[in-house]
Amino acid sequence: MTQRALDSSGEQTPGSPRPAMIDAGAELDPVHPVELPPSGHPDATGLTTAEVAERVARGEVNDVPVRSSRSVTEIVRANVFTRFNLIIGVLWVIMLFVAPIQDSLFGFVIVANTGIGIIQEWRAKKTLDSLAVIGEAKPTVRRDGKAAEISTHEIVLGDVVELGPGDKVVVDGTVAEADSLEIDESLLTGEADPVLKRPGDPVMSGSFVVAGGGAFTATKVGREAYAAQLAEEASRFTLVHSELRSGISTILKYVTWMMVPTAIGLIISQLVVKDNNFKDSVARTVGGIVPMIPEGLVLLTSVAFAIGVVRLGRKQCLVQELPAIEGLARVDVVCLDKTGTLTEGGMDITEVRPLNGSDEAYVHQVLRSLGSSDPRPNASLQAIIDAYPAGGEGGGKGWTVTDAMPFSSARKYSGAAFTETDGTPSAWLLGAPDVLLPDGDGTLTEIEHLNEQGLRVLLLARVRGELDAPGAADGAVPTALVVLEQRLRPDAGETLAYFAQQNVATKVISGDNAVSVGAVAGKLGLAGAENTLDARRMPTDPDEMATAMEENAVFGRVTPQQKRDMVAALQSRGHTVAMTGDGVNDVLALKDADIGVSMGSGSEATRAVAQIVLLNNSFATLPSVVAEGRRVIGNITRVATLFLTKTVYSVLLAILVVCFQVEYPFLPRHLTLLSTLTIGVPAFFLALAPNKERAQPHFVRRVMRYAIPSGVIAAAATFTTYLVARHHYSGPGALEAETSAATLTLFLVSMWVLAIIARPYTWWRIGLVAAMGLGFLIVLVVPWLQDFFALKLVGTTMPWGAVGIAVAAAALLEFSWRLVGRRFGA
Repeated sequence: MTQRALDSSGEQTPGSPRPAMIDAGAELDPVHPVELPPSGHPDATGLTTAEVAERVARGEVNDVPVRSSRSVTEIVRANVFTRFNLIIGVLWVIMLFVAPIQDSLFGFVIVANTGIGIIQEWRAKKTLDSLAVIGEAKPTVRRDGKAAEISTHEIVLGDVVELGPGDKVVVDGTVAEADSLEIDESLLTGEADPVLKRPGDPVMSGSFVVAGGGAFTATKVGREAYAAQLAEEASRFTLVHSELRSGISTILKYVTWMMVPTAIGLIISQLVVKDNNFKDSVARTVGGIVPMIPEGLVLLTSVAFAIGVVRLGRKQCLVQELPAIEGLARVDVVCLDKTGTLTEGGMDITEVRPLNGSDEAYVHQVLRSLGSSDPRPNASLQAIIDAYPAGGEGGGKGWTVTDAMPFSSARKYSGAAFTETDGTPSAWLLGAPDVLLPDGDGTLTEIEHLNEQGLRVLLLARVRGELDAPGAADGAVPTALVVLEQRLRPDAGETLAYFAQQNVATKVISGDNAVSVGAVAGKLGLAGAENTLDARRMPTDPDEMATAMEENAVFGRVTPQQKRDMVAALQSRGHTVAMTGDGVNDVLALKDADIGVSMGSGSEATRAVAQIVLLNNSFATLPSVVAEGRRVIGNITRVATLFLTKTVYSVLLAILVVCFQVEYPFLPRHLTLLSTLTIGVPAFFLALAPNKERAQPHFVRRVMRYAIPSGVIAAAATFTTYLVARHHYSGPGALEAETSAATLTLFLVSMWVLAIIARPYTWWRIGLVAAMGLGFLIVLVVPWLQDFFALKLVGTTMPWGAVGIAVAAAALLEFSWRLVGRRFGA
């Protein structure tokens, strides 16, 4: 249907069609296809089925996926073709030719680990893809004269796509119809002010509607729509750009630099300087190089992230970018939008209070007509429609809409003009009382008392002149108060309590009255809910705004641009900010926040820019996301210390061997056994265990502070045992006895590192450490395992000496860890 077009001043543009006359009692069904009325635009009824088929055949279809996860091929490639897998693969092939199969076990372990990584990431891909389909936007297009929802990728060139508040423009096009259509193009241009669109104006994919409605004709689809390509790239599944993963990459770079010269020195030492059996020298050289590589660290990180996605997927939480799990765990301020987050989307009218002697029946008729004037009502107007349905008691059928002004977050009210049954014209505004009424008006005191009870109040006011006349709101006559009760989310209180326990500050930011919002927050037990601030009195200076944000907990009458400025102000003070929301007015803040969280029922624009989408619309899911992020970060920090302790002691042992010109004490089978029992198996369980520790920054520094002293102590104790054993044993079999003694010391020291990392102890952590110790004991006492791993303790003096050295090293480990903890913090 043809609607009027407005220029930027709000005036009707020359030559634009007159407003259509809409029966205020007509009902619109937003779900089922409806017949469309004739329009002045030639394409208003949309394409026919035959025209759609013809365009699909020509390839003129929007074939760019809304979101893209890594393909199975990319997952396999990323897990298999790594730098360290290449090194280990070459060493594995060498060992298969020169040594028994037990010295090649490290290769089979890597194959198994890589397989686990591929399977877990594939599971995560399936979860992400299935959730993305659930959360996918369904634009409404007109075909064969009917409106119907279709998938984004089914849009073809020439389709007429309808737009309403919150809808994202999914392809490039030209406006066909505009009813006060305002589009925000900030995601493309960076300009925050919405742009008023008229028929013939271009619209770009990636922009979204903030007010009004209309339709546009698709002129560029698929990969021709450049903005759509940008959106696709922005939402592409990724495992990068997180402090955790970049920190691991930094560690691996340093490990490579240490490993290369050390490995070269070890090769020369074992093959040239020592005139040993060639195959045995090769085996011991490989045994020195393999443990330098923290091959399982990257894999375990990927597995932890992937399992996190699957776990959250079961709770209907779509993680659009994997690092968002980590990011939310680092958050120290959560900014919440009240409507849709603390309260459910719907509201109920509890009372209508006529003002200035207005007739109650007449007020009900005005509200009924206002409800019928907007085909895309917001929550407040929907409550009015529910209470005063079209055709209900009192009629309203005779009222005809002559003009309409959709609700805007910026102006805080909506409006409509009518021709009443007797032909009398009237124009009405419905919105925030403190915006429509002048300061000092006596009605504001009455409204304040209602707000203090947590009730939401709208003012119905009659415009003295034309609806779109300049200053129409200033001269409006108060006619009635519409009192609304918001439905509190039953789980919101528990969620707010969780954040308080975790020392995460909660800020409630809303476009509603500050006192009313504070009352709602107070009912839910938000600490500091009494500290409310009307954003219209918010300082504009960023530093002063940051101070106001830190001192207050509830903010009302906040404009979309202010939400964005508030997030920036908090970030300027070093806070990591998460923003939740579901409305169009939240998009800018969601985009700028460190982590944006959208409700699944929210506008398409909010879902597009958010990193996390709560498909079940439950704010109570957020603690699960925080917990998952903390589990990943805290546990990976723990197990990274295990892996890098091994790297440090392996490099130092190789250097000591080169310097002392002795045989390398271990064969690959020995270090495979040690790595499996003290790192591989326990790290897998520890990485997936619950962990509620708050995420700390500086991952690399935190890990290396503990890994370096631990590795140095382990290397020193092991080499000391080895040198003592070389003097203690002599004759045939001496090297095997020396290796067994050194292996015992290294195992005991590594076990103590594991025991420290496993703290605080729980029954399963104690069981895990004990099981690993039992596994090594079984190898020492079962004859065929002794032969398989070439481990046999000879005599009693040296084995007990090895234990004594390990005990001294354990005491030194305890001292060094406590010293680091006191000096740098846990």
